[in-house]
Amino acid sequence: MQPNSELLRGSLGTILLNLLAENGKMYGYEMIRKVKEASGSSIILKEGALYPALHKLEANGLVAVSIENIGNRNRKYYTLTKTGKSETKVKLWEIAGFIEQMQQLLKLKTAL
Repeated sequence: MQPNSELLRGSLGTILLNLLAENGKMYGYEMIRKVKEASGSSIILKEGALYPALHKLEANGLVAVSIENIGNRNRKYYTLTKTGKSETKVKLWEIAGFIEQMQQLLKLKTAL
């Protein structure tokens, strides 16, 4: 089941922060692959959603960007800043609480 695009868009920053917290330095295509793999191919990130979200995280001081030359290509890597590491913990705590509230409100069972 493909998740609702609005729900995904609202969670994308948290997903990216968590990916970077778990994996350290990553580049965009690597993030796309990791999300696809982790979701059993039910979430396919598009570059048109990924890069604006990464730019927003960078503008907010949550991720840092470095460029490395790989072969004959420059590759842009993203890592969490100190603030990004703290914010990741906050965002994960917030989303866990939100999911719990939605389960209670909608009387959802966790085994859906």
